[in-house]
Amino acid sequence: MRIADYRVTRAILERHGFTFKKALGQNFLTDANILQKIADTAELDRNVNVIEIGPGIGALTEFLAEKAAEVMAFEIDDRLVPILADSLCDFSNVKIINEDILKADLPARIKEFANPNLPIKVVANLPYYITTPILMHLIESKIPFADFVVMMQKEVADRISAEPNTKAYGSLSIAVQYYMTAKVVFTVPRTVFIPSPNVDSAILKMTRREQPLVMVKDEDFFFRISKAAFVHRRKTLWNNLTSHFGKSEETKAKLAESLKKAGVQPSVRGETLSLADFASLADALKEAGL
Repeated sequence: MRIADYRVTRAILERHGFTFKKALGQNFLTDANILQKIADTAELDRNVNVIEIGPGIGALTEFLAEKAAEVMAFEIDDRLVPILADSLCDFSNVKIINEDILKADLPARIKEFANPNLPIKVVANLPYYITTPILMHLIESKIPFADFVVMMQKEVADRISAEPNTKAYGSLSIAVQYYMTAKVVFTVPRTVFIPSPNVDSAILKMTRREQPLVMVKDEDFFFRISKAAFVHRRKTLWNNLTSHFGKSEETKAKLAESLKKAGVQPSVRGETLSLADFASLADALKEAGL
């Protein structure tokens, strides 16, 4: 029987006297079919290493270890470390790291893989309260992760994968899609977790692009402009940019000239602009000295 079997999960929790910490966003999946689909989506084999974040009691880890070369699982809750050692005792290719993934020295940890040169995929059921910081931390790191197959709140998955001219599209869509392709693979109902979260979940697959989707002169400035464009979603691009840069006559003249040069109408909203539009606009604003 699988760790994810409801009765097995319950038995493990009771045997170890484990109680959930709401602050850590702990929701354990009890559906082996869904876990199998996650592992299948990740397309693992013995020539791939995996990093998992928040393994819980090891329900997903079990499926990953059966396919991958090695699994390195980062678990912040030290109460779960002995439980994982017990539930995953049959797997010699699993290493549990009792660290916060945001504070871990990942380049050093990756060297601990038996073969650190294998492609690395991130496969995880991410804690909902900190999904975005974890994703951006990993994506913006210099580590060339091949794929991400991650479960998260459905609303966040929809935002990451959103296209322009949709309600979900925003600065998070741009920040991720600049580096990665992103696609919602399937949704997961809240009823298959212990305890049940208040929202439905989705599995998002992201694959790193060989090069960023658009080329810009200053990446930090590009992301700054895309964030500024969505500060007040219902306001026009012009209003958001003047709020960000200021409303002096000199500034407004530079903004107007930059928008014209980028071929962007001041009256549109940020959600109508593609990544290419934002790239052109950011470069024009940078050239104008803003």
